[in-house]
Formats: sequence, structure tokens, C-alpha cells
Amino acid sequence: MGIVNLTDDSYFAESRCANVQAAIDRIAGLVAEGADIIDIGACSTRPGSLPVGAEEEWRRLEPVLAAFRSNFQNVTLSIDTYWASVVEKAFGLLDSFIVNDISAGEADPDMLPTVGRLGLKYVAMHMRGTPENMQQLTDYKDVVEDVLDYFKKFSKKAEIHGISDWILDPGFGFAKTLEQNYALMRGLEKIKSEMSPRPILVGLSRKSMIYRFLGITPEESLPATQALHMAALERGADILRVHDVAEAVRTVSLFKMLS
Repeated sequence: MGIVNLTDDSYFAESRCANVQAAIDRIAGLVAEGADIIDIGACSTRPGSLPVGAEEEWRRLEPVLAAFRSNFQNVTLSIDTYWASVVEKAFGLLDSFIVNDISAGEADPDMLPTVGRLGLKYVAMHMRGTPENMQQLTDYKDVVEDVLDYFKKFSKKAEIHGISDWILDPGFGFAKTLEQNYALMRGLEKIKSEMSPRPILVGLSRKSMIYRFLGITPEESLPATQALHMAALERGADILRVHDVAEAVRTVSLFKMLS
């Protein structure tokens, strides 16, 4: 899953696209490198970030989605949003896409009913609070068990709203301390086992759990990102959400060779 950010404040500058042409050029590059899914987001969700609102998200998204529809008919699209109204409008342009919701339906009470009614595939991510305040909400009894419990409860909510095709994202970097992120990685195999056959998506690419721990910058963290990608694949990850598709594809190839 290749990342395309229609923002000016996402933490990794190379993923930012200032206009439609820049977005299309980035998408074309990621597809050429082997991306299976393109994930487009119009609001930064880095720690401390503020929402831009559903209307501004849609203003940024609409022309890019229209261009995507014209240029990449055979590429799977994911839209990174927690607004049901954005999903509804996108459905008017595109018949099928994945909804990638960092709030798992908690930010907008209309999200889960909308996804269920439209029959869309859904990514539910674990997070507490909002990107603005989530790093103050890291008081877990046991982060692995708490995340597992969260998704067991979410599974029931998804069933109520008719969402059967959903993907689990444990939320690395969202409402977790550095130590909790690595505890979650060590426990990924347990999550995979207890939530089977639910697919697992991991978003580790160039995150602070890597660059702060190593004392480097996001720009310097590509090799370490691939090391954690391999660890995630070994523990059951099915989808890697990444800034650098070519390198992730090579990591997946090596993993398959060893499996």
C-alpha cells in the first residue's frame, strides 16, 4: 500500500503532493514500483496534528480522485479518512475503494453505517483520542491485550453494521509510547492468531518509533523501516503501508523466499 498525502504537513516530505499533477505523478511512480494499493489522504494524522475538516478534505481529494479514475482504472484505491461524508461523496465518483479509517468509526458515528450500506472494504485502526491528544492516552494495562480486546469488540460492531470485509490495523505510533510500539510488534503474532483469518495491515514506514529510537531523521530511516517490515511479515502482517514501495516489494520477495 503506497502512501500519497495531499497535505503540506505530513511528517515525511517526499509523500506530500501540492497539486493534482504531483499526486498523479507520485501514484504512477508507486504503481510502477509494484504497489497493489494506493492510499490517498488529505489530512495529516501525525501526533499533534489538527483536523482540517470534511469540507477541506473533500476539496483536496475530489480532483485527485477524478484524475485517478481516469488514469488508474485497474489499481486498488484506499481513501484515508474518518469522515462519512467524504466516503459518501467519493462513492459518487468511484464504485469501489477501501476506506482507511484511523478512528475505526469513533470519530464520526455515521462512518460504520455508511461503509456497511455502501458495501465497502474497511480498514479499522486502533487509536485512543485524536491525533492532537493521543500521545497523552497511553496508559495501558497490557498494550497487546488491550488492542486485542479493542478489535474483538470492534468485530461485533462491524457485524451489526454489515461490514464483513474489514482489515485490522494495530495502530503503530497512534496513542502508544516508543516502548509500547515494540511490545505491540512482539505481540503481533498473538493478535494474528486470535483474530484469524482477519487480514492485518501495519503502518511502520519511517515513523518516530524508528527514527527517534535510532537518533536519526525520517529521511535516514529507510533501511531500518525494511528491517521492521520483515519482522512484521514474520509475525503475520498481510499488508505493508509504505512511503517506499520498491524497497517494500523487495522485502516481501525476500520474506516469501524464506517462507
